[in-house]
Amino acid sequence: MFGTRKKSQGGAAGQPERGRGLGLGLALLSAFAFGGSGVAAKPLIGEGLDSLHVVWLRVAGAALVMLPVAWRHRALVRQRPVLLAGFGLLAVAGVQACYFAAISRIPVGVALLVEYLAPALVLGWVRFVQRRPVTRAAALGVVLAVGGLACVVEVWAGLSFDAVGLLLALGAACCQVGYFVLSDQGSDAGDQAPDPLGVIAYGLLVGTVVLTVVARPWGMDWSVLGGSAAMDGAMVPAWLLLCWIVLLTTVVAYVTGVVSVRRLSPAVAGVVACLEAVVATVLAWVLLGERLSAPQLVGGAIVLAGAFIAQSSTPAKPQPAGDAVIPEPGEELSRSGRAT
Repeated sequence: MFGTRKKSQGGAAGQPERGRGLGLGLALLSAFAFGGSGVAAKPLIGEGLDSLHVVWLRVAGAALVMLPVAWRHRALVRQRPVLLAGFGLLAVAGVQACYFAAISRIPVGVALLVEYLAPALVLGWVRFVQRRPVTRAAALGVVLAVGGLACVVEVWAGLSFDAVGLLLALGAACCQVGYFVLSDQGSDAGDQAPDPLGVIAYGLLVGTVVLTVVARPWGMDWSVLGGSAAMDGAMVPAWLLLCWIVLLTTVVAYVTGVVSVRRLSPAVAGVVACLEAVVATVLAWVLLGERLSAPQLVGGAIVLAGAFIAQSSTPAKPQPAGDAVIPEPGEELSRSGRAT
């Protein structure tokens, strides 16, 4: 996402793969953490907090935790102001605001499955905006994703889900497209490529500023955080859910994701990213009692398969002859689509 670097002689090709097991473990932890965001947020929304207020609490809390990282990479403000602004607006504020607003109206699993149309939408950007060819496999992935979505929303029942909720989930998918597009920024910078952790930290800060203007948290019902919220009949302290959202589904999720992709190929990163939707659906089923029908489960599997095919079949940028490259952590992060 944030750059490529030349492979040194005898470098990556000869490195042992003992770190791949650790990388996969961290990636699974990241998928679990990201997938649990909606499950932890929905009870708070159900207790009366506006979805935008929950997003603000999540982003502002994570930004506070990541302040030391932002200070360490403070030079990014001067070097990459447009990238930081775009990352904060789309990958942080846009995706999360649309997603949390969507889950206030439709099931968590459905919202995340709709959001996973983003890799397919990226193919449209590649083909029609960048005018780069796409493979037949990528086109097949788009068709599968759209067909699977039709099963998820049960179009034969006349859109049984809230249409506004579906539009909000599609908005989250579109913001994810912006996240993928931003992966081009700095890709040719070599050693000068911005550090992905620094971009994440400043993205959270920018997102906090934007969401503060939009959500106006001074009007929030803060008393909700002192009470409890219902999770399928069980009462859970609201502060515990907030800590879950800030520390686990944001800070831990982003950081473990960045560390894990250093040891994983783009294809593996894409598979793990698809597991986020599976985790979210299972957690919503177990903890919130949100059960999906058999056609919806089948459709969800088709959406994930189509998204993975479309994502992994996207043609790579042509590299200069003789310059072997390996992905920077941020580049693989962009492929994994980590934004929820």
